[in-house]
Amino acid sequence: MAQQDNQTNKTGDKKSFAPNKGGFQNKGFGGEKKGGFYKKRDNNFKDQPKDEFESKLLDLARVTKVTGGGKNMKFRAVMVIGDRNKRVGVGVAKGLDVSQAIEKATRDAKNNLIEVPMVKGTIPCEVEAKFGPSRILLKPQSEGRGLVAGGAVRVICSLAGIKDVSSKILSTTTNKLNNARATMAALSKLNSVKK
Repeated sequence: MAQQDNQTNKTGDKKSFAPNKGGFQNKGFGGEKKGGFYKKRDNNFKDQPKDEFESKLLDLARVTKVTGGGKNMKFRAVMVIGDRNKRVGVGVAKGLDVSQAIEKATRDAKNNLIEVPMVKGTIPCEVEAKFGPSRILLKPQSEGRGLVAGGAVRVICSLAGIKDVSSKILSTTTNKLNNARATMAALSKLNSVKK
């Protein structure tokens, strides 16, 4: 069945039909005009104020609470924030979806900020701390050695702005949240140590 150049609808109006242009024209779905019905949004992300803290997602887990009415599933997020200039915090929160959990955990991390004392990019002295089953040992290093740490310890130290430190996880646990809290306990101990 061949297409006609000029077609009429039920009311008798003529519509121009261009088979090579994508169907009926002048209906607002693009055609010759760019964008059709939808205009480009003008997103000015550069005008928004930049947050002073850098954040990293340390752990994301799906947790379930069993109640009499059934199972309630939520997401638990562990966030680490820091300004790479002596301030760092760890936050934990649960939410019905991932974005809600991350947002709440970031707020919690801002409430749990600590200031880490530093001497030439490293910690002032050796420190050990325990949280639950996790035990962490942090040792100062000479300039240029770098971060000799892994997992949660590395993330926290880098966001705190520590450039040279070596760490050892003395326990067998691999729980990121407990290791993060033990690291925060070790760094907060440095404030009470008088050199």
